[in-house]
Formats: sequence, C-alpha cells, structure tokens
Amino acid sequence: MNRLFAGACGGLLIAGLTAGCGTARPPSAARPATASALQQTPRATVTAIPAGTTLPSGGPAPAGFRAASVTFVSTREAFVLGTAPCQHARCTSIVRTRDRGLSWRALPAPVVPLGQPGVSSGRAVWGIRFATPEYGFVFGNGLWVTTDGGKHWSAAAYPGGSIVSLEVIDHQVLAVTMHSRVAGNASWALLRRPLAGGAWTQLATRASAIGNIATQARVAAIIDGTSVLVTGDGGLTITRHALPCTASPFPVPTSVAVQAPRGLAFLCAGQGYTSHTDKTVYVSGDLGATWKLAGHPGSAGDDGVIAASAPGHLTIATTSAASWLYYSEDNGRTWRTVVTYSDGGQGWNDLGFTTTRDGLVIHGHPYYGDMLGQLLMTGNGGQTCTWSGSEHPQAPGGHSPTR
Repeated sequence: MNRLFAGACGGLLIAGLTAGCGTARPPSAARPATASALQQTPRATVTAIPAGTTLPSGGPAPAGFRAASVTFVSTREAFVLGTAPCQHARCTSIVRTRDRGLSWRALPAPVVPLGQPGVSSGRAVWGIRFATPEYGFVFGNGLWVTTDGGKHWSAAAYPGGSIVSLEVIDHQVLAVTMHSRVAGNASWALLRRPLAGGAWTQLATRASAIGNIATQARVAAIIDGTSVLVTGDGGLTITRHALPCTASPFPVPTSVAVQAPRGLAFLCAGQGYTSHTDKTVYVSGDLGATWKLAGHPGSAGDDGVIAASAPGHLTIATTSAASWLYYSEDNGRTWRTVVTYSDGGQGWNDLGFTTTRDGLVIHGHPYYGDMLGQLLMTGNGGQTCTWSGSEHPQAPGGHSPTR
C-alpha cells in the first residue's frame, strides 16, 4: 500500500495498544511542533474477544502502541508495525489482528529502531508487508523476513541503501531503493526478486526519485520520472508510458493509483503557495497508454497521495498546516473534502484499500515524538468519515473532523 489513506473512514484507533518490544529504541526526532500537534493521545477502550476467536501467537497488546505501517493479508487479518513503551524508551513493535481490529495481539519485532526514509541513517525500519499470514517483510535501511507469521525474524539479503517502498505481487517482491551520495545527491532503483528468495534483478534506475509502488489485483504501477512503469506479472515484464504532466519546473508527477483491471489515476502537483498546492488528476483506461484530464481536487495541502477503492472511486490524502482527505465518486471529475483535521500537519501513511469498501490509513508517524500513530479504517469505500473504537470519538487533538 502506498503511504496514505483513501476516502472516508469509520475510524479505528489503536493508539492505545502496545506490542512485544525489542530492545532497540528509536532516536529522538526533532520536528517543529504546534500546539495542536502536541495534544495527548486518547486512550483506547478495552474490547472483549468473542468466544471461539483464534488468537495469534504472542502476548496481549497493552496500552501505548502507536502505528507506523500496516499490511492486510485478508479482509480481516492485518499486521501493524509501530512503537510501544519499553523500560526506558519506546521500542519497535508489531501487533496483529484476525478480526479487522476488534482485538489485537503482540508479536516479536526485529530489534531495530523505527525510522523514516530520507531521515534515518544506520539500521532503521519503517514499513511492513505480508504476502501470506506466514510470510512477511519488515523494511527500511535493511530487510527482515519471517516465514512463521512473525514469531521469528531474520535479516535478508538486499541491494543496500534504503528500501523506500516494497510490495508483493504475483509471487514476486518489488522494491524501490535509494542510495545516498555525496553532496546530498541520491540514486534510485526499482528491483525484483522471487518471493521464495533469490537474487535481486534491477528493473529501472534514476538519478531522481522513483515513486512508491501502487498495486491492485495483479497490476502494479510506479512513477519513474515523467513515465509510469506498469506490470501485470510481478515485474517479469514492464511497460513504460509517458505521463501527462511533464512541464518544468511545474507541474510535477506526484502519485499514481491502480484501478484494476485496466485503469490508472494520476495526481499531478503544481506550484505550492501558503499551505496549498494546485492539483490535477488524470485518468487512463488502458494502463497509461493514453490519458485524459479528469478534474482538480482542493488546493489545500501539499501534493499528496492518490488511491482507488474501486474503478471511479478515488481518494487523495494530503497535509500541510492540517491534514485532509479528498474523495471523488466520478473518476476524478468532482471532489469533496471528507475529512479535515486541524492537527498541525501530522499527515498520513500507508493509504490503501483491501476491498471496494474496506480501506485504511495511518494518521501521524510515531518516529516524531508528538505524532499520534493512529490506524483509521473505512467500511464504505471512503465516502464519509466517522470515528469508532476509541474512548473519546473525536478527531485527534480534540478537534472534530470537518466534513
């Protein structure tokens, strides 16, 4: 899933859970904070586990967990990477649910600090993806793998640098990596390896950023400069098509979403100004061979990330001084704001949908000490947003969502 959510959300708060702690602690992260960004995280209510529910291995998940990344392997089973209180500081932790967030259990985690791509140096993790309930990865400045549902983790070979995006599709692992160079320069690469293991194959390289990997069904799409790379077989074959916004310096390609089986939606960002950015959405019905202008989402927020719950149903998550979710039900022609959080710009991570109705997003990244790390879910394809599962059904920081 991409780094942000989609649409309107029936919110699920796991900011009150903790997981099995490793001993590695995240470094303190300096970040300009506002009063609204420093509100106390609300406590989660304790939910009874229904009779007959099979619990994942591991201990109970007590209070204090904050989410950073999430991966679903079915409509009900998910793994969440985050941090939880340990003896002296917060530790990297993992929790798991088999009932779509009704209950959570702690699992072991790699003993590596939580980090952020482009910010953390040294060993650090920031993402989690599972291919099956047993086989999964934790990634960052390194790669760790489990084959027993998170009971044990081991370091895996990878091409080095930072893994900024990783997805599993068609029994293949796709990864975007970044290698930092001198004078602040970096090189980027898209790579593939079989899920069962083996050597990494380089598919594309650039001196500028390669975008996050967007997937739906058997299709994956990745922005590569002014082109989009599309594969329907896990990267064994790739088609390259030109993107519709190629002017310099603006507008610039920002994010792509897959609308399986043949559709793509593409977000293009113009010049930014006073917490706003001009945004344009294009759509394609032939996997990027041709494009047409769809419409213009709201200007509030930065460039953002786009995702699709179903063909024609799109969501954009964006942030600046606040955090917004925009929704379109007519393939990008018209847009409405479904959520506004006056949160000082906490932002979003891991936007995505597991079905045409079920979606998720993480609000705020716990690498920054004042951010909430809340997992939100939607059950209506992103059309509206309400909170549930928390002791106080309000938006973060005590602000009710603006709809």
